[in-house]
Amino acid sequence: MSTFRRQEVDDWLRRVLPGRCLFCLADSEGGRPWCEACFAALPWNHTACPRCGEPQPGRARGRVCGRCLRRPPAFDRTRVALRYEDEVAALMQRFKFHASPRAGAVLVALLEAGCRLPPGEAPQALLAVPLHPHRARQRGFDQGRWLAERLSARLGIPLRRAWRHRDTPSQRGLDRRRRRGNLRGAFRVDGPLPERVVLLDDVMTTGATLDALARACRRAGAEEIEAWAVARTPLELS
Repeated sequence: MSTFRRQEVDDWLRRVLPGRCLFCLADSEGGRPWCEACFAALPWNHTACPRCGEPQPGRARGRVCGRCLRRPPAFDRTRVALRYEDEVAALMQRFKFHASPRAGAVLVALLEAGCRLPPGEAPQALLAVPLHPHRARQRGFDQGRWLAERLSARLGIPLRRAWRHRDTPSQRGLDRRRRRGNLRGAFRVDGPLPERVVLLDDVMTTGATLDALARACRRAGAEEIEAWAVARTPLELS
């Protein structure tokens, strides 16, 4: 099915099925695109390393992982709402590869629901992980920028721009060390940045992309940096 046709189907479903859960088509409440049962059943990333967001099984749950103790990332904390599994993976693929606006809107709402900030801890700027312009033209849109614009409006966080000035090869199939090398010097951020900033990506795998962007942000003046993502790949897939 073409991207245009998928968008037509999304628009039609939104019109003819108001108040219905996106996942099971049961009744939803309060204008939300999900029902309470499906929302609770999503693969939430509650027990994760607070530094890198990697899901932590067993007794390690919620502690800083050994990898971050050995080599801390350039960002200080990670908030990742969900694990990249099941319905979340399907929703993300509809958004990234078929440009579904409804899937994107649901992902933004889930990110907001899973990354609630304590009072007084709002960041001063939000930066999306950018695609290289060549890659964005191939895909038809920059999904990180799309998410960031909507999250910025929902949370009232000013949006700042980062640039990817090297069209780096795909990260797929690379180990952590090669991912870091692949992204070295790939990003530019014009400063000065405020003290507290948040970096946003759609899916976080090893954190190498956010680490490279965080280093560029520190060079531009940021001092406290959080990494946010909609979903994190499970431990065995990172």
